[in-house]
Amino acid sequence: MSEQFTKKQKVTLATYPIAVFLFFAFLLSMSIFVHNINTQSADDEDDNEVKIETEEKKQQLRAVLSKKNDTLPIATYQPVKKDDFTRLVVKNTHAGIVFDAHSGTILWEKNSTDKRSIASITKLVTAMVVVDRVQDLDELVTIPESVINIEGTKVGCSTSVICNSERLQVGEQISLRNLLQAMLMFSANDAATVLALHIGGSEEGFAKLMNVRMKEIGASNTNFCRPSGLELDEDVESCYSSAYDIARVISHLVRHDKYDILWNMMRTKEAVVASADGSLKHELKNTNRLVDEMSNLVGAKTGFTPRAGYCLALTSTSANKKHDVISIVLDDYHRFDDVQEMSEWAFNNYTWQ
Repeated sequence: MSEQFTKKQKVTLATYPIAVFLFFAFLLSMSIFVHNINTQSADDEDDNEVKIETEEKKQQLRAVLSKKNDTLPIATYQPVKKDDFTRLVVKNTHAGIVFDAHSGTILWEKNSTDKRSIASITKLVTAMVVVDRVQDLDELVTIPESVINIEGTKVGCSTSVICNSERLQVGEQISLRNLLQAMLMFSANDAATVLALHIGGSEEGFAKLMNVRMKEIGASNTNFCRPSGLELDEDVESCYSSAYDIARVISHLVRHDKYDILWNMMRTKEAVVASADGSLKHELKNTNRLVDEMSNLVGAKTGFTPRAGYCLALTSTSANKKHDVISIVLDDYHRFDDVQEMSEWAFNNYTWQ
């Protein structure tokens, strides 16, 4: 009897680990099964969220494009995809657009109607309003004390603390033309502010003129606060535009000859502008590094603030100079490489008929 019991014990001892193993294997498999169900459910929810977000983006884009109408005339040529068309992917940018300047056709876009800070790209609109409202760009203005310590880039200073050339001086007289050039080439915030004060009486007054002008050209998803593109410290959310709206601005600048002077300035690599009496000379260098690298460059404007990130709006032209393409990226650390790729992609993948 005791011998039989011992044998049973042996059998029990031999099978017990197997039973325990099978039990835990069962628990593990059930755990994996439940996890997969939950994961699949979560993935389905994520997919639904993505689909909802995508549909919202489409509706938002349609709403903006429904206001297109007005200021874009029927173009002689329309862009058509080539037979070997390849899709464009720009991973680095948070928002961007490739836009046919003459027909208003969107060739590619990513979050192009999102409201975002656009930094010094704002200065394109400042320049547009200046040209619209000033008959003589050689008119002289006097530099006020209020702009001397403005933050960011200033005439002669690439940052608030690094200066390589003579700065604007209180009481200095300088032409509107020279201030325009400093603003567009060197992205000088003081130059933009002096222009605004001269025309609008104040930054706020000039910003109102800018916002009215945006609506006139069919770009209504914008609210500018300052002519320089600097945000308001107390209400940064209230200052915004979008890649699409800026594409509309540039399209307007490209299609009207009176703005040619602005494009000539933006294509200039280096310049020296002087006070009216010649006693002060200010060296300017273009902030666009592609100015010497793209043979088909029409012009470009850079922008940067910590909130907006690195931005770039560039216009290029076809080999026959009949078709202009606008490429814009907002908040893109690789802005120069990406915009150049976007421009090349447009001309490689579209023909105009």
